[in-house]
Formats: sequence, structure tokens, C-alpha cells
Amino acid sequence: MTDFISVIIPTFNPDPSRLSQTISGLRHQTLPYKQWELIIVDNNSTFPVNPELSWHPNNKTVRAKKQGLTHARLKGFEQASGEIIVMVDDDNILDKDYLKNTLSLFKSNSSLGAIGGKSIPAFEVEPPEWLKEFYGSLALRDMGEAELVTAWKNEYPGFAPIGAGMAIRRSVIASYINKIKTGNAIILDRKGTSLYSGGDNDIVLEILQSGWQVGYFPSLVLKHIIPEARMQVKYLARLLNNTNRSWVQVLKKHHINPWNEIPAWSIPFRKTKAWFTYSAWQNKVNYIKWKGACGLFDGLAAIKRNAKT
Repeated sequence: MTDFISVIIPTFNPDPSRLSQTISGLRHQTLPYKQWELIIVDNNSTFPVNPELSWHPNNKTVRAKKQGLTHARLKGFEQASGEIIVMVDDDNILDKDYLKNTLSLFKSNSSLGAIGGKSIPAFEVEPPEWLKEFYGSLALRDMGEAELVTAWKNEYPGFAPIGAGMAIRRSVIASYINKIKTGNAIILDRKGTSLYSGGDNDIVLEILQSGWQVGYFPSLVLKHIIPEARMQVKYLARLLNNTNRSWVQVLKKHHINPWNEIPAWSIPFRKTKAWFTYSAWQNKVNYIKWKGACGLFDGLAAIKRNAKT
């Protein structure tokens, strides 16, 4: 249905308070309930997820037994009735006009395949000043008030939609879904407690390379809840390490990896050199960035190793 939105929330062992805030944000949407449905995908949580959704006449909670964010999203796609799909994380609070604006944007531009907007932090505790260095890694961004739209230009656009709040025209992801089902797609994304995150980029690149446009629209605003645990050095170091490793593999899959692949034997030497290049011992920011560089090396070595097998 062209004028109908399917909101999909994949979740694994969610924090009840954050999930409640996410659902509350949806409950107060200005788009009438008859124009959208709400699908909760329980990704094999330890205890079944069963939020109170009686306020919405078009709701369902389904279970994706195969672990991983990609599999949970695929389950949601299969359950969706709408031509427009909005992906919402279980710690996102959509602005009240998010769904209404999403529908309007797709209606006014038939070339758009995927769109996103601002992701504003909602910190549960006061963040350290240095955390701003890693807002992008925490899926936080505000790229200003100008609308930005692009078609495929043989590179990943810096303003491409992020997974939090990404809205997709359902018809444009058929090839992506087919590749996942046939095992021809890299599934290097959140799984349990892992911090890999290539799935969002994979979807965007698949859409662009299929001839559709993607865009950033400041009228789409959400708050992203950031708990204290995600502001810790250990977490951020692991986050950058894992995301950089998955990032290069996604770029390789789509034939736009700008870095040379490296042999595994060279990794210890590269990491040691990078330790000094980044002055990793001096402060938290430098150390986290060094861990990110280590993830890049591991990723480049992995794609070289996989190419031989």
C-alpha cells in the first residue's frame, strides 16, 4: 500500500525503560493509526518481548529465532504490509511528525529509495566532553537544515541514512532480501552482544546501486538514547574496532574499497606502528582511535584471506 507505513522495531533483550520510551514516541505520532502498522521483532530474547500495544489497532509482535539484526530486519520485512518501511531501534524516540513527514517526502520524490534525518542524543547521564569525537560511531548526527539527495556516484555518501530511523521504499530492497535469503550477502551486523554494524551500509549501497536515490532530510528528527555504558572507553574502543572491521568488508562486497588488502602476518607490525602514530597512550580519544585502526587492519586482512579461499 503506497500510503501505508510499516514501522519495524527489531529488539534483543531490550531495556524496558528505553523500549517504553520508543513506543511512547510512536504512540504520539501525528500520522493517523490507520495509515501505519507497528511490528515488534523479538530477536530470540532470553525472555519473550511483549510490550503493551493495545493502543494501536495495527500491531503485531513476532519472533525471529535466527540471531542477528539482519535476520530480525528480514523477518520484519516479510511481515510488513506497507510500501514504506521505517526501521526504528529499541532506543529511538521519533519526533511526533516523523511518520507524517516520511510519507510526504516519498510522495513528493518518486526517485527516493531510502531517507533519514537527524539523530539527536538523549544522554542518560552527563557525557564527558571528549565523547563528541565519537558521535558518528554512536549513530548521532545533525547535518544541518539543508536537504541532501544523491544517486550512485561510485562511493558511499557521507549523508546516507543511518539505521536508526531509516525509511525505505519497500520495492527497492527486493534484491537485498534475495541476496540475504540465498546466502550471497555479507551478514556482518549486530548479533547478541557483538558490535559489528555493516547491515545499514549494505542496504544503502544495494539501493544506490539499483538506481535509486538516498537522502538526508532535516524534517526527520529522532532522539537516540545513550546510556552511561556506551560512554565508556572500553565500549567505544570495541565499537570502533568492530565497525571498522565490518565497514571494509561491506565496501569490498560492493567494489568500492579504497584500501589495499594486507597479509595477516603484517598485522602485529601495523598495529604497533599505529600505537605510536596515534599516541595511543596519551589519552582516551587517541586510544579509542587506535583500536579503530586495529579493526581496519583486521578487516583488510580478512578480505585478503577470504579471497584466497
